[in-house]
Amino acid sequence: MSESNLPDYRVQSEAVRDRFARIKKRPVTMEVAGLSKTFQSRHGTVTALKDINLTIHKREFVCVIGPSGCGKSTLIRILAGLEQATEGEVRLDGKVVDKPGPERGMVFQGYTLFPWLTVKKNIMFGLIESGYDKGTAEAEARQWIELIGLSRFENSYPHQLSGGMKQRVAIARALANKPKVLLMDEPFGALDAQTRSKMQAYLMEIWKNIDVTVFFITHDLDEAIYLADRILVLKANPGEVQEVIEVAVPQPRHPEQFLSPEFIATKKRLEELIHPPKQEDDDDHLNLVRMVPVNDEVGSVF
Repeated sequence: MSESNLPDYRVQSEAVRDRFARIKKRPVTMEVAGLSKTFQSRHGTVTALKDINLTIHKREFVCVIGPSGCGKSTLIRILAGLEQATEGEVRLDGKVVDKPGPERGMVFQGYTLFPWLTVKKNIMFGLIESGYDKGTAEAEARQWIELIGLSRFENSYPHQLSGGMKQRVAIARALANKPKVLLMDEPFGALDAQTRSKMQAYLMEIWKNIDVTVFFITHDLDEAIYLADRILVLKANPGEVQEVIEVAVPQPRHPEQFLSPEFIATKKRLEELIHPPKQEDDDDHLNLVRMVPVNDEVGSVF
């Protein structure tokens, strides 16, 4: 399909419009208001995030994308309570977030399982810390292990699992405490393409069956469109909101939609935002000089 035949990425079918109307009627789970974050460096004050405003509704799936240096990871760490904003605030169900809490589960890109604990005991860990007795925690953990399809591996250790299995356990561990919000910082970024695709499908199935709101950071445009209800697009230096896109691709999602006009049109818009045309005065380029001969007997390819 040529670009001239693509629909406007903002045009929604009746089913998609109805879905967003229903989402907007749900209670607000998390609100980000006037959030800014600055750091002091040897070069002076660095503004990582500037005036971020966002309202997230219950059971909504929000993805965040942006170029390197736009503050994606800083934003999610503030939502998790691991860092403090310089200005503005984050509210969860109307209460200000200023420290970590069990109502927010976190999944990182790296495999953060405890290597000395089995799959079952990794998932039990947070439950026991929250006050569950051992028997109840074990029963809860087994339910999650069955849900993620790893019953045969409940007594295995992390080093005995594949990357995708480890992330399934990490997701189950984060969800076992029944958080209201699941925060995910590029959780599939270290996986190969095939495993990543499987993990996206696992996550979609879990999300459809669990009462949880998802805030998901990714650098992969296809992944953002495939997973999200809305996509928050940040720009860098400083990290500001460029646009919030309501994804026009119908739910439920399936891989065949990657070739749909709505999907392609949304991806084209994201590429325009993330990779704008170079300006003549743009200094973000390589200053290369030819240091060795590059011609051979076949001749230059340039």
